[in-house]
Amino acid sequence: MALSASDLGTIYSFLTNSMSGDESVRKPAEAALSQFESRPGFCCCLMEVITAADLASQVDVRLLASVYFKNSINRYWRNRRDSAAISSEEKNHLRQKLLLHLREENDKIAGLLAVLISKIARLDYPREWGFGVLGRGVGVEQDAVPFKQWENIVYCNSVSLFVILVITNLLSMKAYEIILMNLRPELFSVLANKLQLADVLTSHRIFLTLFRTLKELSTKRLTVDQRNYAEITSHLFGYSWGLWQSDVQTILNSFSTLAQSYTSNALEQRHDELYLMNSSFQKGHPKFWDFIKRACTKLMKVLVTIQGRHPYSFGDKSVLPPVMDFCLNKITDPDPYILSFEQFLIQCMVMVKSVLECKEYKLNLTGRVMDESVITVEQMKKNISNAVGGVLTSLLPSDRIIHLCNVLIRRYFVLTASDLEELYQNPESFHHEQDMVQWTEKLRPCAEALYIVLFENHSQLLGPVVVSILQEAMNACPTSVTEITPGLLLKDAAFGAAAYVYYELSNYLSFKDWFNGALSLELSNDHPNMCVIHRKVALILGQWVSEIKADTKRAVYCSLIRLLQDKNLSVKLAACRSLCLHVEDANFSEQDFVDLLPICFDSCFKLVEEVQEFDSKVQVLNLISVLIGHVHEIIPFANKLVQFFQKVWEEASGESLLQIQLLIALRNFVVELGYQSPTCYNVLLPILRGGIDINSPDILNLLEDGMLVSFLCLVSMYCLPYAAFSKLIIANLTGMTLQLWEATLSHAPAMEPRLQAFFPCLAEILERSFDHLQVAVNIMEDYIILGGIEFLRMHASSVAKVLDLIVGNVNDRGLLSTLPVIDILVQCFPAEVPPLISSTLQKLIMICLSGRDDFEPSKAAVKASAAAILARILVMNTNYLAQLTAEPSLSLLLQQADIPIEENVLLCLVDIWLDKIDNASSDQKRTFGLALSIILTLRLPQVMDKLDQILSVCTSVILGANDDLTEEESSGDNMSSSKFHGEGTIPSREYRKRQIKFSDPIKQWSLENSVRENLQTCATLHGESFNSAISRMHPAAFAQLKQALKMQ
Repeated sequence: MALSASDLGTIYSFLTNSMSGDESVRKPAEAALSQFESRPGFCCCLMEVITAADLASQVDVRLLASVYFKNSINRYWRNRRDSAAISSEEKNHLRQKLLLHLREENDKIAGLLAVLISKIARLDYPREWGFGVLGRGVGVEQDAVPFKQWENIVYCNSVSLFVILVITNLLSMKAYEIILMNLRPELFSVLANKLQLADVLTSHRIFLTLFRTLKELSTKRLTVDQRNYAEITSHLFGYSWGLWQSDVQTILNSFSTLAQSYTSNALEQRHDELYLMNSSFQKGHPKFWDFIKRACTKLMKVLVTIQGRHPYSFGDKSVLPPVMDFCLNKITDPDPYILSFEQFLIQCMVMVKSVLECKEYKLNLTGRVMDESVITVEQMKKNISNAVGGVLTSLLPSDRIIHLCNVLIRRYFVLTASDLEELYQNPESFHHEQDMVQWTEKLRPCAEALYIVLFENHSQLLGPVVVSILQEAMNACPTSVTEITPGLLLKDAAFGAAAYVYYELSNYLSFKDWFNGALSLELSNDHPNMCVIHRKVALILGQWVSEIKADTKRAVYCSLIRLLQDKNLSVKLAACRSLCLHVEDANFSEQDFVDLLPICFDSCFKLVEEVQEFDSKVQVLNLISVLIGHVHEIIPFANKLVQFFQKVWEEASGESLLQIQLLIALRNFVVELGYQSPTCYNVLLPILRGGIDINSPDILNLLEDGMLVSFLCLVSMYCLPYAAFSKLIIANLTGMTLQLWEATLSHAPAMEPRLQAFFPCLAEILERSFDHLQVAVNIMEDYIILGGIEFLRMHASSVAKVLDLIVGNVNDRGLLSTLPVIDILVQCFPAEVPPLISSTLQKLIMICLSGRDDFEPSKAAVKASAAAILARILVMNTNYLAQLTAEPSLSLLLQQADIPIEENVLLCLVDIWLDKIDNASSDQKRTFGLALSIILTLRLPQVMDKLDQILSVCTSVILGANDDLTEEESSGDNMSSSKFHGEGTIPSREYRKRQIKFSDPIKQWSLENSVRENLQTCATLHGESFNSAISRMHPAAFAQLKQALKMQ
């Protein structure tokens, strides 16, 4: 039943009660709202609450109504089969209502209204909420606002700030061909028309709405959506650009008027007075000052965006040199107020870094065709690149590069007082903030990123400079110093500078001498203040891993283990990460590390208990997983690891990403235990069961909590919609669990009853997605090999369901991974399996008889493999294939698929076997040959028409079999050798698989004898027709047949 205006009071009371601190009041209100949200008219009621004039003071209620409105858009705006959508009439009403209330005075409500419009535009633009061309009457001039009316100018300038945001969004898309379409002129035309008569507040709200809407539309990636966005750009960019120019000119003129009140001499005399005035201005007008900072930062971001999107245009001599010079000056010689303006400095560094690493600005040394009269686009680009290269050389002479390097290390790398306080008070957070934060978010990581690019571009110039700074810092602060002095902080900064550019710096600095002469000595000082240096030593030992020679590895391993036992958590976590790098290194020396394993594991177990943050636990678990995967002496620690895994899994309830990391560690653990893995089944199997049962409460909670943990991070990073994000989480969880399941089966000495019971879950997983088909196919193969006939008896229906799900619903690659498993099933159970999977076999017949595959190798391979399975069934269960090909249901399927059949289906398969012999493997060719030899025994006159081809194929297979004999004998010898060496031990999965392969009856039966005997039967059945067909054979072909059958 639809909600109406009479329900408005009820909705309002429920919204009010849902914010109550009393749970007995809040819970029923939330439940009632949850029931109301799917009813027609709910969003209209919410809209009335949001825009009601008499509720202007009830900001919290209006905000909550906005949130419910936004959630309803996500859930019910789009038409779905599984939920009731909002009606078209209600949508039209809401769209019009939103545009009528753009002039919202409350900033928070205005922001949410802009978000609501953007969410609707994402779904309805352009079909339901189209684009109208901006009228020419829309002006860009605005009345000047008195400069002293600070509160008004803040709003005025906020408009300019959002214009900048709009421009940034318009620039974020590359240029596409503009396709003008007849679109309904509603959304953008209404906004444009309102701008003509708008006051400052309305202009601010309109541009806020434009910004949110453009940002939302820019994340759509389909070609048609990008073309739509290009059309918006063509209409809005020029207008926004002109408006922004006008506003900025007004602001600059006002500042110019203020500056002209002082003469140049007066400015010099009253410099201190102006500085004091500037400081007092900041305190007296913080809102306006905050706007200036945000506007300057956004301007720099716009420049960075333009440089990234249009590097050649940005490389013009009137643009690049002044921008680069300005940024370099602000970095190396900042004014006092700039030093506290971190975000602006960060953008200056981002700009310099982007220019330095821009591949379009690298000198192009390729030549040009002689006497080429036409200058191509590529030649123009090369000319610009060479010109920009010269400009950069003049902007960055050697002395300026060295000065920039010194400033970055000595000023921006040095820890501040707040950094030191964080290091001592909250070392865990300090570690993650320093090493895992996005480099564009904090000043020090940004400076480090700029330094790395600068060093890579000028390593020969800066190598000796960095070494000299390092030597100076170590000499000025010996290892005995324990106080936090400027010298110690400079040494920390110099150590960091040496760590970040290890590859290039190794030409100027011997790690062995540095380690023995300085780094190892730093660890001898256990004073608490030395955690600053110890943390950086741990970083160096990890970064320089590729430069550490064999004679130093043991000492480095011992140092990292010692750092793993440090008193400061940031040092321990840094050592943990560096140990991972060493263990994963291709030159890792297990011999030098193995006796350190006990203390390493114990330290990791203690560290997991010490740390509190999620990222820390994941980092330690990763080290344990890496140790298990790379060090083979794991068996002595099996009991401790089992206890550890059980404890961590219980404590990790509700932390999906941590559980994913634990699944990876468990998989490595099972692989290393091998056939001793049943010792951990009491812990492993309950975890595995909870992960593969997609309907269990455990996996549902795991998915829900994983989304809550990572939603904001991933959605903001990849612009993923909620549904796509949910699918990503499910895919990751399913993939990790399936890999653990596969490893458990592969290393099981025998089929465990609890493992046997898991198989039906595979069908449920595949019903949802084929994302991990290859792993699922491997699991099914493991069950066949390990479980044998008992497995088939217990799960026959599930086997049939899985194969029926796959065949016909996956692409050629998926089929090629699945068909070998069907072949093994038929080989192992020739009597039981074919009737069980009749539906799948009918699909294989359709694959064989449908379409041409002359130019598609993958389809030809699929058809050959499917035909080989059907040929095997004919050889091993002849009567069943004859029955299957004669079933009316198959004929009906072929008719529905428009596959013409002019004769017996079985004879059509004979044509496929004859045609695909060249696409088949040696084993498949042998199967085709045996199947064709059986065809000779049929009482069908059409067989005589194909006799020549059948005998030619059989002859080629028999004569060609000798070429494969040597390989098979060699493989057989290897198998025998494996069996001999493995006597008394549990056979491996691969050995079992080879055993099945070499016990294949197809390999045991003689094709030569089969053809000889069946040829005699054929002669008896067909008499003169047979003799006539034989006489038509080419003499050379008949001679080869006699040779193959050893006939005199």
